Amino acid sequence: MATKIRLQRHGRKGYAFYHIVIANSRAPRDGKFIERIGSYNPNTNPATIDLKFERALYWLQVGAQPTDTVKNILSSEGVLLKKHLLGGVKKGAFSEAEAEVKFEAWLNEKQNTVNAEISKLSEAKRSGAKAKLEAEKAVNKVKAEALANKKAKLEAANKPVEPEAAVVEEPKTATTDNSSLN
Repeated sequence: MATKIRLQRHGRKGYAFYHIVIANSRAPRDGKFIERIGSYNPNTNPATIDLKFERALYWLQVGAQPTDTVKNILSSEGVLLKKHLLGGVKKGAFSEAEAEVKFEAWLNEKQNTVNAEISKLSEAKRSGAKAKLEAEKAVNKVKAEALANKKAKLEAANKPVEPEAAVVEEPKTATTDNSSLN
């Protein structure tokens, strides 16, 4: 029986996550499988991978063939490197202790790289949010100034006009001539 290590799709439309399974190569993609060895969620940044390392290594050693995507996942988790190092031990190229030291060094380097990437992403997110806040403050300041100018103009237009030392002329009354009446 030809076995494959492949992804089994789950989730909803537009938001898929995958189970990493060992299945017969003739079984349907989401059908019957032999063993579930992990999960893969590409929706997070960076992608979340949960893998049973020892079981994946076991299945690779007994001949299970990974698909291209699973091969990339196993490579990023170090399963393929561990298999390669164990093959070197079996051939006598180096001892098991040396292989373990090489693997631990690679694992530490990878972990440092991942942590650096995560911190870089979070710093970029923080600086982006800060820049957004500064831009919003500038826009709000311009809007506040425009509103203050508009209010000042309205107050000036609605303010009653106070007479400034205006000379009020009294209406001249017509003087009647009493002599003409007589």
